[in-house]
Amino acid sequence: MAQYDLIILGGGPAGITAGIYASRKKLKTLLITKEFLGQVGLSWRIENYPGFPKINGRDLLKLFHNHLVQNEITIQNYEEVIKIEKLKVGFKLKTKEKEYNSLAIIIATGAELKRLNIKNEERFIGKGISYCLTCDEKAFENKKVAVIGGGNTGAEAAISLLKFASEIYLLEYLDHLTCDEILKEEIENQSRIQIITNAEVLSFEGDGELKKIVYQERKTKKIHEIETAGCFIQIGVMPNTEFVKGFIDLNEKREIMSNLKTMETSHKGIFVAGDVCDFPFKQIVVAVGQGASAALSAYSYIKELNN
Repeated sequence: MAQYDLIILGGGPAGITAGIYASRKKLKTLLITKEFLGQVGLSWRIENYPGFPKINGRDLLKLFHNHLVQNEITIQNYEEVIKIEKLKVGFKLKTKEKEYNSLAIIIATGAELKRLNIKNEERFIGKGISYCLTCDEKAFENKKVAVIGGGNTGAEAAISLLKFASEIYLLEYLDHLTCDEILKEEIENQSRIQIITNAEVLSFEGDGELKKIVYQERKTKKIHEIETAGCFIQIGVMPNTEFVKGFIDLNEKREIMSNLKTMETSHKGIFVAGDVCDFPFKQIVVAVGQGASAALSAYSYIKELNN
């Protein structure tokens, strides 16, 4: 069984950055990831990452990956860790295929955006459907857009879109918005936001890009269509932490709790970075910074361990 100084879990901005920094510190490093995609790869236009005024999410990740592979690092793609065990010194990581040993671990497994799992959702991702408001809202300037989800995230998205969109539809499955009252009041006072409750979204329609949303009114069963250039699905995210449940401390959102100075978790020798951790701001630039911090902290930990 191969022994590594550091194993990084995740192939998004946090994991890739951690890999680059670890390699430059001459740590024997393994990066394990299910895929080099994540939430960034679902964004069709990113306009807030320094140095790139406008770039597609997949293109940015390709640049990240190209930088990573120029370094001395072992990569196990299409593999997923299912369990971590503590050893006398270091840790054992189990995947469905293999086992690995490491002195330290960085968890950068991100979070999966909740999807509706309805007709044509996959087809229009990056072609009108977006899950990242900050990344894509400006792309819909002077256009009609829809937001699905009447919780705080959806309500805040609708309010934010007032800066750009000409008209906004806010669709909620329940018969009432579940956002905070102050947000509800603000939305109800905006003439450009149309609230639609009891709406069960059935499908997305269009040719090359999204043109319509089809939904059913849950009480009357009547079918409606909304013409829209874009749709932000804002029904929440789920951190990828199932494999560490009961092993390290998670908060009520299932995010990994961390010391934000060092990115160390409740388990000494295990660090965290990116959207899977309990930092409130989920942004690419934040994930990159945390990935670097986690790698540098892991290097210090390993150096101390070896001494």
